[in-house]
This record gives sequence, C-alpha cells and structure tokens, in this order.
Amino acid sequence: MKRAFVRTAGLSIATMSLLAGVTACSSSGGSGGTSGGSSGGSGGGFDPIAALRTAEKSTDGADSAKVESTTTMGSVMSMTADGALDWGDGLTGNLTITYTGGTMADTMRQMGSDSMEARYLPDAYYARMGDTFAEQSGGKHWIKYAYDDLETLGGTGGAYLKDQMQNTTPNQSVKLLLASGDVREVGEEKVRGQRTTHYSGTVDVADLAEKNSGLGQSQLDELRKTLQQAGVTTETVDIWVDDHDLLVKKVEKGEASAGAYSQTAYYSDYGTEVAVDEPPASDTADFTELVRQQSGG
Repeated sequence: MKRAFVRTAGLSIATMSLLAGVTACSSSGGSGGTSGGSSGGSGGGFDPIAALRTAEKSTDGADSAKVESTTTMGSVMSMTADGALDWGDGLTGNLTITYTGGTMADTMRQMGSDSMEARYLPDAYYARMGDTFAEQSGGKHWIKYAYDDLETLGGTGGAYLKDQMQNTTPNQSVKLLLASGDVREVGEEKVRGQRTTHYSGTVDVADLAEKNSGLGQSQLDELRKTLQQAGVTTETVDIWVDDHDLLVKKVEKGEASAGAYSQTAYYSDYGTEVAVDEPPASDTADFTELVRQQSGG
C-alpha cells in the first residue's frame, strides 16, 4: 500500500468523521434562536412553538447525553456513531465511528479496520486511525484537528465548521424548527418504549446558517455559494420530545449533488458523566503538518 494513499485516505476519513460528530450533536444547517414558526396542525389551541421553546431550554440545560446515530450520504458513505457528548462548557466527548457502506467503508477496509475512535475537546478534535495509518505516518495513531487550524486551512467552510464545533448542542435541532417558519405537531409516538411528541418542519439551510453563525457577511456569501454548489438547499427535520421536555430522537434528510443524505440520532441518559483524555502528544500527528507533507510543502 502506497504511503500517499494511506495518508490521504486517513485525512479524508478523519475529516468526514469530524463532520458526522457535529451533525450527531446539532445540524449541518445550523440555526438561530428565533421564535418564528407556524402553529402547526394539532388544533385545540395547542402551541407547538411554546412546547419547542421549553424543549430547547431543557435539552440545552441537561449538559450531556449518550448518543447513537446513523448517517448516510449518497454512495459516499453510511456510518454509525455511538458514545457520549458533553456541551456544558464547550463540546467534549467520545464516539466510536463505524463505516458500514459506501466508498469510505471500502477505503477503511483497505486500511485494515472499519471503525475509529473520535475524541472531542473544546479546542480540538482527535481521530484514531489505527496501525496501518501509523505505519505510514511516523508511528502515530492519532490525528489532531485544532479548530483554529480548520478556519485557517478551510477558508469559509473551515470557519463555519469551527463555529459549529464550538457552539453545538443537541438542542440545535429544536432551534432549527423554531427558526424555520414551518413547524407542525405530527402527534404522539413511542420511541424505544418512551411516550414522545413528534414535530416536523422544513428548513432553508443557508438562511439558518446565517442566523446561527458568527461569520461576517463576505464569509456568509461564500458559504451560501458553497452550499449551492453542493446542491444543498432545504432539508426536513423531525424531532421527538419526551415527557421531560428532552429531545430523544431527531431525523434530518436532504439532497446534495453527492446524493441524498440522512441522519437519525437518539439521545438518552441526559446528565451522564463524560470524561475525555487528550491523546498522548507522542502518538499524535497534527493535521496541518500532515497536509503540508501531503502537498510536498
């Protein structure tokens, strides 16, 4: 196996996993905390907006939860993530990410494994790539993505990703519906044995990114252009809220030039303790250095 293939594949896989972790805890589209929306179709004077505001505050205040998610993106990948995240003081957490299909799964198998460990700390994300990658990367198993470096190297996309990583919580999916102007109550449903209320809506991805991010106007214009080029315009968001006003499930679906994408996430054990250790520096390669090596710079 060529050194260049292993290094390039490792960087690509780790980056996709970073994005998956973000969406497991929030949304690819972002949102604002506005109170717009429709009163939906439940009738009888029920106000889904008021219910969602309560759910947004309760979920945000819970600080941590266990997370299970499934993500698909056209023929590029299908993957699962399982672990726990804490958003009480910046995002921290551990996820085990397993690629189950698509070209990414094929690439992972060529590298000797179909799963990887991801660790989230307030200032950086770490991905453990395994022994095959380490053999071609100076013996180091981990890749470190400092969020400041993502902004520097990734331009507008990197700036937006940094913004999302530093401000993400599961209640972002609730905020999506509050900001969308299109909210309706679907009805009561059981989710893994729990009684929940199901809400649904359609959101404009670019508009909600503008409402939620701290980007300047020129960056937002570039981001909107990037989303349009990727074929991302709107997505449907469905959430399920339990009797304690906590988000227990979300489903987001949309279309992009790479094909249809979808993510389903389940949240449980709110308030769970989450302990995350920074990987040893001696076993960690920096993303920026790997990019320089890959480009020959």
